Amino acid sequence: MIAALVPQAAAAAIPAPSWSGFDLGPLRIHAYALCILAGIVAALWLTDRRWKRRGGPEGSIWDIAIWAIPFGIIGGRLYHVFSSPEAYFGPGFDGTGDLSLIPQIWLGGLGIWGAVVLGVVGAWIGCRRANVKISAFIDAAAPGILLAQALGRWGNYFNQELFGGPTTLPWGLSVSPEFVPAGYSPDTLFHPTFLYECIWNLLGVAALLLIDRKLRLRSGRLFLLYAMIYTAGRVWIEMLRIDTAEQITLFGITTRLNVWTSIFVFLAALVVFLIITFSNRGKDQESVYLAAKAPAAESAKVDDGATASAGAAPSAVDAAADTATAEHAAGDDTSSKDAPEGKVHGGKPSAGK
Repeated sequence: MIAALVPQAAAAAIPAPSWSGFDLGPLRIHAYALCILAGIVAALWLTDRRWKRRGGPEGSIWDIAIWAIPFGIIGGRLYHVFSSPEAYFGPGFDGTGDLSLIPQIWLGGLGIWGAVVLGVVGAWIGCRRANVKISAFIDAAAPGILLAQALGRWGNYFNQELFGGPTTLPWGLSVSPEFVPAGYSPDTLFHPTFLYECIWNLLGVAALLLIDRKLRLRSGRLFLLYAMIYTAGRVWIEMLRIDTAEQITLFGITTRLNVWTSIFVFLAALVVFLIITFSNRGKDQESVYLAAKAPAAESAKVDDGATASAGAAPSAVDAAADTATAEHAAGDDTSSKDAPEGKVHGGKPSAGK
C-alpha cells in the first residue's frame, strides 16, 4: 500500500475548504466559477489602467474583452477536454464517457494553453475592430493575465483537485476523505500546488510591472516574457501533481503533457523574444494604433505640426529677405561715399567715362 510509505501529520496547516459554493434560489453558485470571475475582473482592471497609460483609446478594453474572454474560456475548456479525454469520451475514446460534462466548466477543467491561444485570437479580432495593434494590447494585458491566473488557481482549492504528492511540510494541504486519491490515508497531507502557482504568478506580476517600467518593452515582448515566466514555474509545479494526466515520451523521457508543453512554449517564446529584440532595435513604435488607422485627433497633431512648420518657413524666408534688403541698402550708402568719382556702386563705369 502506498499509504504505508507516506509520512503523515497530525494536523494540516491548510485545512480542506468547508464549502465549494452556495445556492442562490434555484442556481448553484460554485466557488470555482467565482475564482475565475475574480481573476477576470482583476485582469480587466489592471489591463484597463495600463492600456490607457500606453495611449489606448478610451473604452476599447471592453470592446476587446468581449471577444477575448469568451474565446479564452472556450479554448481553455477544449484544451482540457482533449488533454484529459477519459471522463468525456471514455478510455481510448471508446464512447463510454459523458459528453454532457463538456460544457460544465464550473466543475473544473480549464487548460491555460487553450485559453491563451484562443484568447489571443479573440483579442486579435477585437483589436482589429478597435483599429489598434494586437502586440500593443497583449503587452498591456500580460501582467493582468498572470494576475487572473493567480486568483483563478484558488478554484482548484475549493474543488479539492490538482494537488501535489504527499508532504510533511508545515503548509501541507488536507483534503476531504472523498477527494483523497486511492491508496492514501485520509489524513495524508499534500503539496498545495494551487498555492505554489498563485505565489509564483503574483511574483511574476510584480516582475513584469517592474521590468516594463524600467525597459518599456514593446512589440509583444512583454507578453513573451510573461509566457516565459509562467512556463518556468509551471514545469516544476506540474511535476509535483499526482492527478491523472496524459503522459508523453520524448527524448527517452516520459512525463506529463503539460510539462512538455511548458518547455516548448518557453523555448518558442525565448526565440521569438530574441528575434524581435535584435530586429527591432530602436524601432519600437509608441503608437498603439494600426498603420494608417490612427484617429483624427492623432492625425490632426501631425497635420498641425506640418502646417506650423510650413507656415514658419515662409516667415523665416521673409525675415531673411528683409534683413538682406536692409543690409544691401546700408551697403549702397557706404559704397557711394567711398567710391571714386565717375563710378557707381557695383563696379560699372559711369556714362562720362
